[in-house]
Amino acid sequence: MASSSVGMACLGLVLCMVVVPSLATVYNVGDASGWATGVDYSSWASDKTFKVGDSLVFNYPTSHTVEEVSSSDYSACTVGKAISTDSTGATTINLKTAGTHYFICGVAGHCENGMKLAVKVESSSSSSSTDKPSTTSPSTTTTTKIPDSSSSWSLSPVLAFVTTWVALCVMMVVSQAFGG
Repeated sequence: MASSSVGMACLGLVLCMVVVPSLATVYNVGDASGWATGVDYSSWASDKTFKVGDSLVFNYPTSHTVEEVSSSDYSACTVGKAISTDSTGATTINLKTAGTHYFICGVAGHCENGMKLAVKVESSSSSSSTDKPSTTSPSTTTTTKIPDSSSSWSLSPVLAFVTTWVALCVMMVVSQAFGG
C-alpha cells in the first residue's frame, strides 16, 4: 500500500515537472499567411491571450522586416527608430514584459497598408492585463523556423527527456526502498 502511494506521488511529480515548464505558448503570427501584406493582424490577435513567456513567430519572405517600435511609431508607421529589427525571414520574439508590444514592417508603405501588429501581454502570474507599454526592457529577438500552426506548447525536447529520465530514476529508487 505504501509503495502504491509513493508511486502515485512520483507520477504527480513527473507530471508537474513536464507540464509546468510547457505552459508558454508559441503563436505563429498570421497563421498560414505569415507576416505579409493583406492580412488583418488586429483580427488575428483579437481572440488570443498573450502572456509573459509566450513567443511570437514571424515567418516571411526577406522582402519584409519585423520591427518592434514604440506606440507613437506604430500609430504613425514611423520607421528608423525601432527597439529591435530583423529581416531574416524567420523571427521569434520572446515576450518578456507585460504591456502592449508594437510591431511593424519597416518596408516603405507596408505598415500603412496594414502590416502592423499590437499585442497586449499579460503578466504570467495574473490574468489581468496592464495598459502600460513596454519601455524599459525590449523583447528578445531570435531567428528560428517553426512549422505552421497558430499556437503550440513550448518545451525543449531535451529538457523533457532529461526531466522524464530523472523522474523515472527517482521512482525506481523510491520503489526499491519501499520494497516494491
